[in-house]
Amino acid sequence: MGEKSLDVRDFSDVTDYYTPVDNVFVRAHLGVPDLEPAAELADFDWTLSVEGLVENPFTISLADVLALPTRKFTAVHECFGNPFVPDVPTRAVANLEWTGTPLVPLLERAKPLASARHVWLEGADTGSFDGVDGLSYLKDLPLQAAMDDVFLAHRMNGEPLTVRHGYPLRAVVPRMFGTNSVKWLTRIIVSDERPDHMFTTRFYTRVFPGETVSVPVREIDVSSKILSPQDGDQLPGGKLELIGRAWSTTEVVLVEVGVDDGPWEPVVDLEPAGVDPAWQPFTVTRELTPGEHTVRIRATDRAGRIQPPPGLRNSIHEITVTVPAVP
Repeated sequence: MGEKSLDVRDFSDVTDYYTPVDNVFVRAHLGVPDLEPAAELADFDWTLSVEGLVENPFTISLADVLALPTRKFTAVHECFGNPFVPDVPTRAVANLEWTGTPLVPLLERAKPLASARHVWLEGADTGSFDGVDGLSYLKDLPLQAAMDDVFLAHRMNGEPLTVRHGYPLRAVVPRMFGTNSVKWLTRIIVSDERPDHMFTTRFYTRVFPGETVSVPVREIDVSSKILSPQDGDQLPGGKLELIGRAWSTTEVVLVEVGVDDGPWEPVVDLEPAGVDPAWQPFTVTRELTPGEHTVRIRATDRAGRIQPPPGLRNSIHEITVTVPAVP
């Protein structure tokens, strides 16, 4: 492995609609594989196997994957958070254009058996984690979800994937947390059961408020984030010009801003959701008096979900800014 296990790197937020690749967070629990990209993507020596409970198991080359019909879409990409402290907000999020091909034609070619219920996605990253050796990174989805949602991406923002982001091929599962979007994808296994694995049943599960049963971490929560200003910034002139983003599994219909102990006020400049599962930009302008101020933001989606108070991973986002006193 080329990099330290549980590689966690976050980068300064930018206000671009598409997050520059160099600003996209990196997560690699088993380290980043040592891969040397080929001059031409199609020349890279790599294969993807589709196996398990299927009539026609097969292995496909990268050149053959690249020859499949391609499409592009934009999707928000969010880290669920540290698996050891899942309720601590990380707010590691990006908005990216993906290029690739849906998984479903490969599954249809393989012809899952009648007993098939789940699809396992396995990456090339292997190693040790939390005292367990010999692991590979593995996630699973219900068969129908895999057929409907999984996308095999080989480009990010129009360029071939970087090694740290899954070169040469990765899964992308829109509207689900990034933990399900397996990087360095090498195997697709069709099964009649879920795998009992470090990253499927031990970590990346949660119990929703008011519930008692633990479920896999999949669909993203309703969230919003202030990208500018940054926490601790000074605002010369007393003018707050806030730029933020909101996202969910469905359209965000309301974003509210609160300053200090004041009431929540709706944000007027919230862009509506488009066809793609991308984030929704919003802006806020306020005049602030000299001194320190707390600025809070929260989102509500079409399903009626509202960002909660502190204590949960998607709690309301707040920053502290200062307006210098007038000389």
